[in-house]
Order: sequence, then structure tokens, then C-alpha cells
Amino acid sequence: MLRKPVEAVLFDMDGLLIDTEAVYIEAYGAAAQAMGVEISLAFCHSMIGVPSRECEAMIQDHFGPDFRVDRFHGHFNQHAGRLLDAHVPVKPGAAEILDFLSGRGLPLAIATSSSVRTVQRHLGSAGLLGHFKAIATRYDVERGKPHPDVYLEAARRLGVAPERCIAFEDSNVGLTAAHAAGTMAIMVPDIVPPSPEVRAKCLKVVPDLHAALTLLREQL
Repeated sequence: MLRKPVEAVLFDMDGLLIDTEAVYIEAYGAAAQAMGVEISLAFCHSMIGVPSRECEAMIQDHFGPDFRVDRFHGHFNQHAGRLLDAHVPVKPGAAEILDFLSGRGLPLAIATSSSVRTVQRHLGSAGLLGHFKAIATRYDVERGKPHPDVYLEAARRLGVAPERCIAFEDSNVGLTAAHAAGTMAIMVPDIVPPSPEVRAKCLKVVPDLHAALTLLREQL
């Protein structure tokens, strides 16, 4: 199934290793309530995997030019921070797949729309940060997902050609970015299933990280 020998593995974080997307959706709802507006679940889903800068533009466009996006994000950050300070939820199978890959000696990197501070806080709290040799974020590149930039940067920081990297993603936006970078992209859907267009770009779609680990054990 793998097109080329695997020399590294790249991971998204939110919704893949850390179960934060449900937290963020709850925080969007709380922020909307605090602002006296309504926000639909479908609109929240449309922001999954999208960098925060782009989400801000989407929110501004959705609610209009006079909407105070800064206040909205203040409420959002306060609510999400309170939930994540209490508990950082780790996706089932995350520790096992990282232990397996580290045991095989493969370098690992994060390619995320979140900030490096958020990566260090969440993965550090989860005890997973030490597995990663490199972190590439939206703030390190010119364009965010679905553009390939963050995956290209993650591969560059590992010193490995993108086509020799497996990339794991949970969102349509992220998988599109990983595929555009030329990686061997595998999707582990979180909240939103792959669209037909995205499914065609996937090397494989697996239901969870346990299934992803089984696949790696068969292929590597």
C-alpha cells in the first residue's frame, strides 16, 4: 500500500492525538451565547482543521462587519482554556501508536494549525511531547491548511522528503493539505467524515488510532 519507503511520520494534533475539537465546539457555543448570537453546529464543523486566523475571518464574514470578533474569541479562549486546564483529553490509541513508531526509530513531527505554545501545553500535559523531534505550526508558514505549507515545513524540519512521510489527519482540510504536500496521507476521521473528494486523496481511511496502529504494524 505504501508508495515509498517510510522515513518519517507527521501528525496533526487537534482531533487526532488530542480530543479537542468537541471542546472547541462547546467553547464556540458558549462564546456565541455570551455575545447574544447563535452559531450552528454545521458552521462550527466548517472550521474544524482551519487555522485560527482563517476562522476569525470566517466568523467575521458570518456575523457581519460590525461583529466584535475579538470579544467573541476572548469568550471562546476563556471557556476552552477552563475546560482544557481541568483535563486534556487524549485520543484512544495515541500513546500506543507513538510508542510503536518511536520504537521503530522513525522521527516524528507535528504539523498543526495551532500555536507552538498550545502544542507544548497540550502534548506536554498528555505526556506525549517527548515523542516529537519537530513541530511546525500555522505561524511558521505563509499559508495555513488546506495549503500544503505546514506539512512541507514539518518534513523539512525532519530533513525528510515529504513523499517519504506518512501523514495522519482527522479533518478534510488537513488531509487536503497533507495530500497536496505529497505525503502518504491517512485519515482518521474525528467529527466530520471524509468528503468523496478527500476520500479519493487518502492512502487509507481508518476508524481510529488503534486501527492505524494495526495498519502500520502490517506495512512497516
